Amino acid sequence: MNGFPTFDLAGQVALVTGAARGLGNAISLALSNAGADVALGLRDVNAQGDLVAQIGSMGRRAIPLQMDMTRLDQIFQAVDETVRHFGRLDILVNNAGLAPDNLAEKVREEDFDLTLAVNLKGTFFASQAAGRVMIRQKNGRIINMSSQAGFVALPTESVYCMTKAAIAHLTKCLAVEWGKYNITVNSVAPTFIHTPGTESCLANPEFRSDVIERIAALHRIGEPMDVAGVVVFLASSAASLITGETILIDGGWTAR
Repeated sequence: MNGFPTFDLAGQVALVTGAARGLGNAISLALSNAGADVALGLRDVNAQGDLVAQIGSMGRRAIPLQMDMTRLDQIFQAVDETVRHFGRLDILVNNAGLAPDNLAEKVREEDFDLTLAVNLKGTFFASQAAGRVMIRQKNGRIINMSSQAGFVALPTESVYCMTKAAIAHLTKCLAVEWGKYNITVNSVAPTFIHTPGTESCLANPEFRSDVIERIAALHRIGEPMDVAGVVVFLASSAASLITGETILIDGGWTAR
């Protein structure tokens, strides 16, 4: 019988932003494990550690790229370099993001501007640059990083929450515009995940206990590969009829 779903990404090329650590690192490894070659978008090109070597050990190719998401020149350059090096670009994962926390009445303009610059502006223009390549190819997958914070309010995270809600809607807009080119655009919306970015807040026993309680169904903190698995699915042909969607990976937080 033909037509079984496949999650194989052999022969495909992915670009992952914010690839140095946490979710970006796990997503890069998971895509490689599924068969893709990976361009690693890095705020500091020297900060990739042994990620290139790890991907190489799987028999896949990887290149580190300077890609500060506040710099449009670096965004466009990274996409161009990916295509020059690998000959194509099939998958873009807009993972880079930040979340300076503060009470709404105390948010500083510089933190507001930086959060929007990375989370929203960077995501849009990386999608634009990759989208132009994918339109020429008549094929592509774009996967954005939203958050459960785009669906529920998190105290001290008003600006972050706003950007992640906007990502979910941007995903729909790009999906509608680019579907005619066989490009799918989706996003994933994780809950709190064990990463360097959440390490300090989850180290607080009271905060950690509250998070685990709010993850109503599974009562555990997520791991990076919990998110990476969904990204691989959305990048694969098994998800070819899914576009404009945001998949919550929240352990049941928003279910109650």
